[in-house]
Amino acid sequence: MTTAITEFEVKALEIDPADIAARIAKAGGTHITDRHMRRYVYDTIPPVPGKWVRLRDTGTAITLCVKEITSEQVDGTRETEVGVTDFDTTHALLTATGLTARAYQENRRSSWLLDGVRLELDEWPLIPPYLEIEADTEDAVWDMADRLGLDRTELTGENTTAVYARYGIDLDQVTDLRFTT
Repeated sequence: MTTAITEFEVKALEIDPADIAARIAKAGGTHITDRHMRRYVYDTIPPVPGKWVRLRDTGTAITLCVKEITSEQVDGTRETEVGVTDFDTTHALLTATGLTARAYQENRRSSWLLDGVRLELDEWPLIPPYLEIEADTEDAVWDMADRLGLDRTELTGENTTAVYARYGIDLDQVTDLRFTT
């Protein structure tokens, strides 16, 4: 099944994961899972700034997605996604079609759910952890930020590439992003 959606999400940067997890739990949130995720990122043909193909293994599902960043606002990401069954075979298929992976990336994610809002505590190599708040509406995103005691002016709709840039890292130039421990 293919899904095309507009994502409504913001990030709270430089969080203390234990503190945020405690806030979510205190508010009645449910811890879903902790996982190690991996992905390949490919440029589109022809390359389009802010648009790419992502093959991701979340540990529970493997998806193939085209992502497009339209702005850094809460609704600034468009995704078209389909489930696939095999990470390595799909990578080989994409490579055979002429797409070349520009990067391999890993992150660790602790997933929570609170009143239908997805809360993702993300850890990526080389940068501090952040919280991603994702919901079906913009209002639900902002309401959850308020509920968790987060200052709206401190939140960002930036994508991960832009977050890395805040720390002086051009993620488009990093071809292998893995944890060393």
